[in-house]
Amino acid sequence: SRVEVLHGVDLTARRGEMAAIVGASGSGKTTLLQILGTLDTPDDGELLFNGRSLLSCGENELSRHRNVNIGFIFQFHHLLSEFTALENVMLPGHIGGYRQGELARRAKRLLAQVGLEHRLHHRPGELSGGEQQRVALARALVLQPLLLLADEPTGNLDMSSGNAVFSLLQELCRSLDLCVIMVTHNLNLASAMDKKYTLVDGRLQENHCPAGEFGEKSKLSAGLTDMHGLC
Repeated sequence: SRVEVLHGVDLTARRGEMAAIVGASGSGKTTLLQILGTLDTPDDGELLFNGRSLLSCGENELSRHRNVNIGFIFQFHHLLSEFTALENVMLPGHIGGYRQGELARRAKRLLAQVGLEHRLHHRPGELSGGEQQRVALARALVLQPLLLLADEPTGNLDMSSGNAVFSLLQELCRSLDLCVIMVTHNLNLASAMDKKYTLVDGRLQENHCPAGEFGEKSKLSAGLTDMHGLC
């Protein structure tokens, strides 16, 4: 029998805003992020981007949508170890066929914005964990997306590095007019965002729950249903 992970989800996010999604492990946070990023498909409901329905799009069209409109950053940076910081940031543009000169200018500008202009030619193994995550952030933004989806981007960092990465996210959200949706277990970070959503028993609530409510693991697992609304 099918198990529903998400039901009755209604989420609206806008450019220039940061929205936090918090909840117990296994509550469906990553599944929700995958649906928002068109990496997974709900069984029912609507998924809108700037008023346009995405659920009727074919896979090629969704792939173009992801490449143009969405950036992704995860708990682990997934940088290529043999590439320099600059080369890692430029990689999405190479795949998308962007011109080398323009791509290099964008990558250098972003690396400067995240404070790594002096690390352009360093490989990931020569960077600290916080620096690696900042490279990953620059890579996620190099194609100038409208939406940034962040899955525990500070979860693998110490407090100081995590706070620095989060501060950068805040600055870039405002300066680039980004919509940022971030899954996090850190309630201090969540409370600093424009909107806070909590996943409880597969339902999304726009509120702030005490830390104790996230202590017990949800019983929900695989399967999708009822997703409505984005941007």
